[in-house]
Amino acid sequence: MRIGELSRRTGVSARSLRYYEQQGLLTACRDASGYRRYGADAVETVGRIRELLAAGLGTEAIREVLPCAHGGPALESCDLTLRVLGEQLGRIDAEMAELRRRREALVALGAP
Repeated sequence: MRIGELSRRTGVSARSLRYYEQQGLLTACRDASGYRRYGADAVETVGRIRELLAAGLGTEAIREVLPCAHGGPALESCDLTLRVLGEQLGRIDAEMAELRRRREALVALGAP
């Protein structure tokens, strides 16, 4: 399918699809006219990319775990995915701790 059809089927802009391709998350081949052509699995791949982005993973981490992201809502459990997801959880925990510290500082300053 061409990029416009993939965009319609996924609800993701053609610009974002080109970005995913540029980041190595999505692959396309070129037809004789130079148009991008995506395989039938591209719809599922784009859905997984969106899920992983929504979970807070960056494109580099997604590129690492995407091969384990198929066939259901969860990732295949392997050392790589456990490491990447563990790192992401660690970053989120650190951010939450920093937000709690800031909140406490605001309360100490007299915030309601």
